Amino acid sequence: MIPLPLTRRIPGAYLRASLTRAYTPGSNSSSSGQRPTTVHPHAAHAANKPITKPKVPPTSKPTPQAHAHGPAHASQFASPIKLASATPPSPRHEVHEGTSALSVPFNFPGAGGGSGPGGASTGGASTGNPLLDAALTTIVGLGMVFLGGVGYIKWYKKNVLDKIELAFAPGYDPALELANASKKGHTQHTHGMSDWLRKEQDLIDRMIKGEEAGHYFILLGPKGSGKGTMIFDAMSTIDADGVAMCDAHPDLEVFRLRLGKALNYEFNEDTQTGLFQRRDPREGGPSLDIERALNKLEKVALSLHARRHKPIVLIINNVHYFKNDDEGKNMLLQLQQKAEAWAASGVCTILFSSDDYWPFYHLRRSATRMHVLSIYDLNYKESVHALKRMRQSDDQETTPTKKRDVFSEIVAKVGGRLGYLNKVARHKDMHEMADHLLSVEKASLLSQIGLIADHDDDVMDEQKWSSCSWLLLREFVRARYEQEKEHLTSCLAKGMKEEDVDYSGLDLPKISYYRSRQIMTRTDFLEDLDRANIISIDAHHDIRPDSMLILHAAREMCEEEGFDELLDEVRDRIDEIESLHRTRELTVSDFTELIKLILGVGAERRKWS
Repeated sequence: MIPLPLTRRIPGAYLRASLTRAYTPGSNSSSSGQRPTTVHPHAAHAANKPITKPKVPPTSKPTPQAHAHGPAHASQFASPIKLASATPPSPRHEVHEGTSALSVPFNFPGAGGGSGPGGASTGGASTGNPLLDAALTTIVGLGMVFLGGVGYIKWYKKNVLDKIELAFAPGYDPALELANASKKGHTQHTHGMSDWLRKEQDLIDRMIKGEEAGHYFILLGPKGSGKGTMIFDAMSTIDADGVAMCDAHPDLEVFRLRLGKALNYEFNEDTQTGLFQRRDPREGGPSLDIERALNKLEKVALSLHARRHKPIVLIINNVHYFKNDDEGKNMLLQLQQKAEAWAASGVCTILFSSDDYWPFYHLRRSATRMHVLSIYDLNYKESVHALKRMRQSDDQETTPTKKRDVFSEIVAKVGGRLGYLNKVARHKDMHEMADHLLSVEKASLLSQIGLIADHDDDVMDEQKWSSCSWLLLREFVRARYEQEKEHLTSCLAKGMKEEDVDYSGLDLPKISYYRSRQIMTRTDFLEDLDRANIISIDAHHDIRPDSMLILHAAREMCEEEGFDELLDEVRDRIDEIESLHRTRELTVSDFTELIKLILGVGAERRKWS
């Protein structure tokens, strides 16, 4: 009996089936009682490789009985199944199926192993030592990170300088954009304060253009006198070319952000260098951040000076907003040191502006290249001219002479303060607006330094400040009387009538700083009055009322009946409270013992005297 193996291939696996049948030469399969083994045609059709009929060895020839029964055998094997070779096939391996990579163990990089797709050597360099391979891989990775970090930091530093240089390009300044946007809302009857030029405008234009090299400046003047307007007008003429501007703030963190906005500097907030360093560069506080920004600005100033041959300009507006304490004074000193160094080299000019006196007093201690420009109110002629330009009324019912009288009356009441003139010019009824401004200033003055005759000891310190302030204001009113008396005398000497004398052209009275200290008897109150916009102190140490409205309000109060008596009562009440605080009560039950005590104290005094 010869086994006839039959192999059928099913997708994904091999199935071996041995189909055997009794094959005896000369015998009939049907007579042997065995049913021939067959395969269903569908199974043969599903196989990928047809089954072939095995070849009969040449030595085994069929017997005549086999030929006799040939037709019967042919009918039995008429199916499409072909018998496989009689020789058993050799065992198959995963390589023949293409799945050998699944059986290869995976090796980590540097762990060695043979060649193949499992992580072993595929032709790359390998030392054969796993530890050395891991060390080389780590060194190469860290080296790439280090070189990438160095390249990024160099690019970032250059990008920071380019952005700061862009801040001084024409048309960039954000403050100028806001100022120009506000001018678009003016009506046809109201014009801005920049339609005419002041006498200080030429000097400020030269500062902004960079023509005043070798110095730094401070503009000192009361609120609303026109400092900011002149600066913006000068910037508009050159489209802010080489100019940057920012406002001061009591909180140095806010000032840091404003300075960064003006310089187009982000203070390392947009950097990714945290991947390469551990310490935050902002741990030092706002002062160190501002110092870093100024150092970057110095590099940009040197670069621009080599190309433009003139200094750039940095404007720090309203420096009186800094706190008058150690923190604010240190910030002023930090800015002043840079201003001195840059003015000496001529690469950058810093321009400060202040409404109060104390920043100038603090800066002048260390100043060698600082120039001071005091900004005052307009005089009478300039005020009338400015009001006409602002107003430009088309009222045909008012004659030119009447117009001139109206403008003169308004100027005589509100003075030459540009802020007040602008408010009056915008209002339909200028007289009504002028009276309203006067009433507001008077109410504000009384709310800050109002007198209380029979006050309690809890408000004694406040009444000290109020009484000393009214002593100074009363002296201003008396100085005004002296001005009017001298003006009347000079006009009468010229042949004018007394009723024709006009006092509206008189300037604000002034008293020296030294004389004001004597009048008030308290030297520390002057700075508080300056901060409250009741008085103004200029660079020549002269003190004036903050505005003409303040002078009129103080004059109305001083001319009220009983004002001098009220002021004296308040001062007497302060003396009484202070004497009560200095007095100690002594209770003695025996009057004889009290006399002995007094005589003993007197004897001791005579002894030591």
